[in-house]
This record gives sequence, C-alpha cells and structure tokens, in this order.
Amino acid sequence: MNWEQLLSLKRFGDTQKRKRIDQDETRLGFEVDFDRIIFSSAFRSLQDKTQVIPLSKTDFVHTRLTHSLEVSVVGRTLGRRVGKVLLERHPKLQELGYTFNDFGAIVAAASVMHDIGNPPFGHSGEKAIGEYFKTGKGLQYKNELTDLEYQDLIDFEGNANGFKILTESREGIEGGLRLSYATLGAFIKYPKESLPKKPTKHIVDKKYGFFQSEKSAFLEVAEDLGLLKKEPEGISFYRHPLAYLVEAADDICYTIIDFEDGINLGLIDEDYALEYMIKLVKDVIDSKKYHSLKHKKDRISYLRALAIGVLINEAVTIFLENEEAILNGAFDKGLLDKCKYEAQINDIIKISIDKIYRSKEVVEKEVAGYKIIADLLDVFVTALNNKFDGTQSNYDKLVLNLLPEEYQQERPKLYDRIMQVCSYIAGLSDGFAIRLHRKLMGNIS
Repeated sequence: MNWEQLLSLKRFGDTQKRKRIDQDETRLGFEVDFDRIIFSSAFRSLQDKTQVIPLSKTDFVHTRLTHSLEVSVVGRTLGRRVGKVLLERHPKLQELGYTFNDFGAIVAAASVMHDIGNPPFGHSGEKAIGEYFKTGKGLQYKNELTDLEYQDLIDFEGNANGFKILTESREGIEGGLRLSYATLGAFIKYPKESLPKKPTKHIVDKKYGFFQSEKSAFLEVAEDLGLLKKEPEGISFYRHPLAYLVEAADDICYTIIDFEDGINLGLIDEDYALEYMIKLVKDVIDSKKYHSLKHKKDRISYLRALAIGVLINEAVTIFLENEEAILNGAFDKGLLDKCKYEAQINDIIKISIDKIYRSKEVVEKEVAGYKIIADLLDVFVTALNNKFDGTQSNYDKLVLNLLPEEYQQERPKLYDRIMQVCSYIAGLSDGFAIRLHRKLMGNIS
C-alpha cells in the first residue's frame, strides 16, 4: 500500500480525482467529513446510547456521544503526530500538498464515527439482534438466506452497520454521507465479509466490516485506496494503516475513561484503583501536584490525563516503528497490544469487566434490552414480510406507520427487508427503544 493512494479525497459519484493541492485550505475535504458526521441524525442518537452504564441517572457517566468526541480528540493528536513524521519520510506527499493536519483530520473523522452503527443497550444490543436470528423467532428465515446473509444477522456487527449508515444510498441521496474514501478506509477496522469467521489470529479477522448489502460500496472503497488483498478466496483485505490509530484512540479512551467512570460512581474503590493508574504514569507524575489535589474527581482527572498522554506516546512510537509492516499487512495486532504497558492495560480492563460491565445495574438493564430488541424485531420484520406477501393485517398496517418512511421501501429480497428493520432498530437510542416497546406492548402511559 502507498500513502498517496491511501489519502484519497475521492467521494462516491466522483468521476475525476480530487487533488490535495486544489483543496480550499479554509475547509479541507477531510474536515468536511467530520462536519457531515456531526450534523447527521445517526450521530445525534449517540447522546442517548450506552457507553458504560445503561440509562444512567447521573450527570457524569459517558454516553456513546461523549465517548466518541473524546476518541476523536485523541485520534486527531495521534494522526497529527504520526503525519508529521510520515511527511518527512515521504516528501512527495508534501509536494502534493498534504500536511500533518490531513492525517489528524482523517483519524479524527473516522474516530468520531467509530460507534455510529452500534445498537442501543451497549454491546449486548449487537448480541440481542444476533440471538433473535440464531435461537429466537428469526431462526425461521435461515433457509431463505445465503450463508453470508445469515451470518450477517446472527453475528450482527456495529462496525458493519456503521459502514451501512455512512454509505447507503436512498432516494435522492446517493452514497450516504459521501465521505472521502480515506476517512471511510480509516473507519473500517475489519475489512472483510462475515465469513469465514475468524480464519486467522490477525487483528483484521477479529470481526467483519460490512454487510452483504454494502459489498459493492466496500469493494469500490478498497480498490480506490489500494488496500492489500489478504486472501485469494472471498473478500478480505488488510487494513488502511490509519485504522490502527482509530483503534488505538478508542482503546485508550475506553480503557482509561470507563475506569474513571467506575471510580467516580463508587463501583471501584479509589485507593484500589489508584494503585493501577499510578503504574501507568509513574514516570511522568508530579507527586507534589497530585497530593495537592483535595477532591477525588480532581485526582482521578489528573491521572487520567497523564495516562492518556502516556498511551498516545506509546501508540505513535509503535506505529512509526512498524510503518513498513503495517503497509505490507504484516502487523497483526492492535498498537496497544504491542506496547510496554500491555500488562497494566489488561489489569485495568479486567477490573472494569468485573466491577463495572458485570455490575448489577448494568446486567439488569442489558437483560431488559434483550427482551426489548427481540420484541421490536419480531413486530417490524413480521409486518414488513406480511405486507410483501400480501397477508398484511390491520395491526401490521398500524405498526408500519411507526416505521420511518425511509425504512419502508419495497424490497423484493427477504434479506434486504430484514436488514432495513435491523438498521432501524440499531439506530434507536436507548430511551426511544424503551418508549417504542412500551407502545407496541400496549402500554400507552
């Protein structure tokens, strides 16, 4: 892979190459990507989607939206710092007009939308959709779908749904948000289809990155960027290099900030937590300043800022040391999996799993989320299929009036009808999903 091709400014529908040197410096194409995401309805719904604690009543806990904004800030720094060195290594990029800010803008845009396809109720939302088709009422559709289509459903993937949101055409709007292909490439952490599942231990095979409904859009992006094909059979590529930085930004934020949330909520004892945080920052901490802070929140914030800085330095160093391997597809782990603080990071994540993600408050709401998502899927998929088959009941007609117009397009393929409903439900906020479920179950209070 080569950087000139990887930094493509092309957008869906372009017939000519967009040259960096012709860009308006006051509003670069990569910055336009960020703006389009921020103003999208899919991004707004993240303000009421779970990051750590579902439907938290406190004013402190992060939502998917605040998490995404924080990831974009870290991503921008990672991109700029890496970009500065890459421009020195590849001077032709400077001749073409690229600056280190371009790298920062691409990574920031991809980072701010990294969770845009995630369903309500956290990662359990993905599992709830998958289990509806694997063991629930949705199992009845298995024999009418191809293996790849069925795998898309039983392993419903927020990353693939994000790519669908960003690229899906609808009447009058071709190419979705029409983002630059460089930004889309940096967004796709798993550039493969849903089968074969985890064929190797390479990081790109951990999950998948697009549904069968967006296969042609993915292939167009991959070809334009010159992504390196991984397997001769099937659709599988190595990552756009900047996807490693997007992943690192996310890893840094959820590792440190979810931990911070747990401490501030009292789920993790402060003294116990500090022991682990200080292991990360022992080389940079100002002990005098730290001990001068009288409030727990201020002490935690100080350590969080230091820890993020330390991990940013690590991620930048590892990326630059392994640039050639990354470009050749030979770098098979996430950046933080190679850093010298891997053990400390794993300790923090383990505590977060035990004390936060498995806390009673989280588990209770995730259980409720399973029931809500299964019921919504059943009602809407049944209604759409009955309409298509000509067996629509009055109830089905009423139900479909609740479905936004863009999700009621006539689709001859069963897979496409099901995906319409999955995409709609995945786009719901936690609160709206609960309110909609109450109405459908007959509770109008």
